[in-house]
Amino acid sequence: MKKKINCIILDDEPFAVQLLADYASKVPQLNVLYADSDVFEAIEVLNKETVDLIFIDIQMPQLTGIELMQMFNHKHNFIITSAYPQYALEAYQFHVIDFIVKPITFNRFYQSVEKYNRWQETFQQQDTDNFLFVKADRKHYKIATDNILFIEGLKDYIRIHTPGEKIMVLENMKDIIEQLPANRFVRIHRSYIIPLNKIKVIEGNQVQMSDGSFLPIGETYRKLVAEWLDKK
Repeated sequence: MKKKINCIILDDEPFAVQLLADYASKVPQLNVLYADSDVFEAIEVLNKETVDLIFIDIQMPQLTGIELMQMFNHKHNFIITSAYPQYALEAYQFHVIDFIVKPITFNRFYQSVEKYNRWQETFQQQDTDNFLFVKADRKHYKIATDNILFIEGLKDYIRIHTPGEKIMVLENMKDIIEQLPANRFVRIHRSYIIPLNKIKVIEGNQVQMSDGSFLPIGETYRKLVAEWLDKK
């Protein structure tokens, strides 16, 4: 059985909302968390719930679809539903899975959901132990987990250190470690995640990595590191 897709439908035309909600009800995989015209109510849902996919119109009176995508681009996937195909080029600078031109048929709606599923399989499920997919500077990076020296937390961002570059990503430490293989990475500090195979020396409350970096072990994480050492 396919994983449920939590989605939002946002359009300023009540008829369009009703039509898309009806289409969504015919796709068992879709779980509609919100279907209406109020952008700010939709934002509340986005802030409270885990939303996988947003069906969004471009022209809306409170905030445009482009403005909303600018706010939440780093976290969510979008399918544009618009009567104006000229917005397609501007929209695709964001994380847009598909652009459906109104009027929308059920067949076209269903095709867009399948396109999202194919994207998920390609970029989030395949090679999850060997590669990490992140978005930075409006580009998608495929980073080999073997190349990660360590990950550094910087407030709302993380910096992924590799031998050739340092990639800044709008992401948090909690979410990024969930995307990494648990048997190969450990969090040693609120600001550091390290790959176990890049540890050179552990001495006291710090770790020396293979690139020569010295990283602290936070008090909260000392027990976790000690437990890992006991298994060795």
